[in-house]
Amino acid sequence: MRICVVGAGAIGGFIASGLANAGTDTSVLARGATLRAIRERGLRVESADGTVTATVAASDDTAELGAQDAVILAVKAQSAASAARGIGPLLGPDTMVLSTLNGVPWWFFDGFGGPCEGRHLDSVDPGGTIAKAIPVSRVIGGTVHMSASSPEPGVIRRYSGNGIIIGEPDRTDSPRLRSLTAVLREAGLAVTVSSNIREDVWYKLWGNLTVNPVSALTGATADQILDDDLVRGFCESAMREAGEIGARIGCPISETPTDRNAVTRKLGAFRTSMLQDAEAGRTLELDALAGAVREIGAIVGVPTPYVDALYGLTRLSATVRAAR
Repeated sequence: MRICVVGAGAIGGFIASGLANAGTDTSVLARGATLRAIRERGLRVESADGTVTATVAASDDTAELGAQDAVILAVKAQSAASAARGIGPLLGPDTMVLSTLNGVPWWFFDGFGGPCEGRHLDSVDPGGTIAKAIPVSRVIGGTVHMSASSPEPGVIRRYSGNGIIIGEPDRTDSPRLRSLTAVLREAGLAVTVSSNIREDVWYKLWGNLTVNPVSALTGATADQILDDDLVRGFCESAMREAGEIGARIGCPISETPTDRNAVTRKLGAFRTSMLQDAEAGRTLELDALAGAVREIGAIVGVPTPYVDALYGLTRLSATVRAAR
C-alpha cells in the first residue's frame, strides 16, 4: 500500500514515522522548514522509550508524489481547505482518505440522516471547498487519541497514547477499511474499528470543546482549568449544550460533563494542542470545535450561550494576539 501523509506535524509525523519503519511505502506532503528537515534528517520521534528516526519521501508537490492507495489528512482543521485544493494528484480512482481532523469534519452530515442530513457547515468548510475535492465516498473517518508535540521541524515528541479510531461513514465493514486497519496496526498504532465513527468524533469534540479554547485564552494547563470551580462550572455548562445538540443529531453521550472532566483531570498538567498553537502564534482550530457546535445548535434549535461566549472570547484573544 502506498500512503501519503498530508501534514507532518505532531500527529502526522508520528503516523508517517510508524508506517515507514514498518515497511510501508510512505511519503509526506510538507512545506518550508519541515520539508527541509525531513529531507536532510528524516522524521525523528522522541518518547520515553527513546528516539526513532524514519526515512520517508517528502515533497511540497502532490504531482511529484503521485497517486496513492491511501491519503492520511493530518493537518489542523483550519488548514484542511488549503490542503484539499492541491490534493488531486494524490487521488487515484480508488484512493481512500483517512480524516484525522479535530472537531466536526466536512463529511460529517453526508449520509448521516436526521435533521442535519447533507448540511455543509460554513464554520468547517466555507464554500464547500473540501467536500468538492474529497467527497464522502473516499472518506474513512478517524479520530486520534494521543498526546504529542512538534518542538521543531521534523521532530515529534510523543508523551502518551497511540490510539486511533477509524470507521466507514456508511458504517460498513469494507475491504478497504480492513486493509487500512492492518497497515496502521503494523505501524504500531492501537486501532479501534468503529461501527459508528460519527459518535466517536462527536465524543472527542465534546471532551476538547472547552478545555482547549480556555487553555488558549488563559494560558492555563488542563489541571489549572479543572481545579478552578468557577471555570470548571463554565466548561460543564458549555458541555451540556453540546451534549443536547449531540442527542438531537444522533450522537448521544451517556456521560455527564463532571464524569468526563474527572477523567481529563487525571491526565495532569498537560498543555493542550490549542495552547501550544496559541503560544507559537499559529491559527487555532476554533471554528471546527466551538464554531461548528454553535452553528449546528442554531440548525437544531439548541441555544448555546456558553459556547458562544467561549467562542467569542477565544476568537477575540487570537485576533488581538495576531495583531501584536
